[in-house]
Amino acid sequence: MIPARGGNTAWWGICLAALVLFSAVQASARPAPNGFADLAERLSPAVVNISTSQVLAPRDMEIPGLPEDSPLKDFFDEFLEQQRRGGPQRVQSLGSGFVIDPSGVVVTNNHVIEGADRIEVTFTDGTTLPAVIAGTDPKTDLAVLRVESDKPLPHVDLGDSGSLRVGDWVIAIGNPFGLGGTVTAGIVSALNRDIHAGNYDDFIQTDAAINRGNSGGPLFNLDGQVVGVNSAIISPSGASVGIGFAVPSSTVKPIVAQILEYGETRRGWIGVRIQTVTPEIAESLGLGSSRGAMIAGLTDDGPAAQAGLEPGDVVLAFDGRNIATMRDLPRVVAEAKIGSTVDVQIFRDGETLTRKITVAQLQEESAAEAAPAEEKPELAETVVLGLGLASLNDDLRRRFNVAEGLSGVIVIEVDPLSAAAERGVQPGDVIVQVAQRAVASPEDVKRIVESEEKAGRKSVLLRLIAGGETRFVALRLGGRP
Repeated sequence: MIPARGGNTAWWGICLAALVLFSAVQASARPAPNGFADLAERLSPAVVNISTSQVLAPRDMEIPGLPEDSPLKDFFDEFLEQQRRGGPQRVQSLGSGFVIDPSGVVVTNNHVIEGADRIEVTFTDGTTLPAVIAGTDPKTDLAVLRVESDKPLPHVDLGDSGSLRVGDWVIAIGNPFGLGGTVTAGIVSALNRDIHAGNYDDFIQTDAAINRGNSGGPLFNLDGQVVGVNSAIISPSGASVGIGFAVPSSTVKPIVAQILEYGETRRGWIGVRIQTVTPEIAESLGLGSSRGAMIAGLTDDGPAAQAGLEPGDVVLAFDGRNIATMRDLPRVVAEAKIGSTVDVQIFRDGETLTRKITVAQLQEESAAEAAPAEEKPELAETVVLGLGLASLNDDLRRRFNVAEGLSGVIVIEVDPLSAAAERGVQPGDVIVQVAQRAVASPEDVKRIVESEEKAGRKSVLLRLIAGGETRFVALRLGGRP
């Protein structure tokens, strides 16, 4: 069948439109590079090798992890004794860094220079300069050094890591295994990685080869801007297997700026302890999807407490920035301007509310108190959701070190096959609320749980206090995983 003239025109119109769209997409997409030689030649002079040394006292030297019954123990003991008699030893290490200002400002990793009593920076032309530490930030593993030169130094610019996409080309330049300037290339494998290095994890993952000695070196985009500081790898052998991590430049910029201005970092603080909003917690609160950061506790007279926030509130946004997961909040708060008053959006009792908080400065955390010795508990009065519960009395307060003024129901047994055990509930935990209602006896807990089951809830939210710390746990009704 031959199509009518009008249909044929429409067909060709569609084809032409598709061709125009395809051409536009091709024009906007950045093609794969033919090579990286021009970039490497331009950027390498600003990338430096960092060598450090420190003196270890004889008592600092040991062979870690050697079993007492090892046949090699006598040999190593004799070897170490000889070393101790020989006096202090100077040890050296190597890393990488890069210059961000022609006056001699160098960025690297904190672990590259930590504990060093001598630091030297070597450029690609062989020039070696002594360096001094301008400041460090162990929490993000960053350090800033200064060197003095009689001429402007080659330098590179910090770029915008926020514009990176998974699949973008990146280049790593550094000093792997002490070999000197080495260039590797790959792509961005993932963004916003949490590798459990600290509270502010937000790493770029790349398959560009990163090895020992690359630490502190730059990760570049194809515009020649630094988008990350290479910091860590995952490898069973110690060599690159294509899983490397870099601190994003969005984190590096404010840290470097604060160190250069104050000689230290100054982070925001609002005085909250938080926990993850699990699907079970979200369902029990009527929140819908699991999002935000749940407030498990507050510092007395801290900014959040003064603003009227309460345990059980879920923070959904801070200063206009969405809080998708728990780990977003510490980073966003830390980056907030100290002394500024910001809007905080919270979810409470089925409503979304806004509160204003004045951001304070984070101080060093105090050391945690030692846990009380474990003692044999009494028999449970009631078993609910796999938990053996009892009313608080003087003996139980003494055994589990429960504060005199705290009221609630104490957990003295946990069924190892229960959902409670899966969620980490332990004997000695004190239940102060069930489904956001205060409880004073095991019967209160049982009654509220039965009420939630009759209401069709799939899970029930418990507010627990252990060792002075508050947390929330959502347990599936029925009590077993």
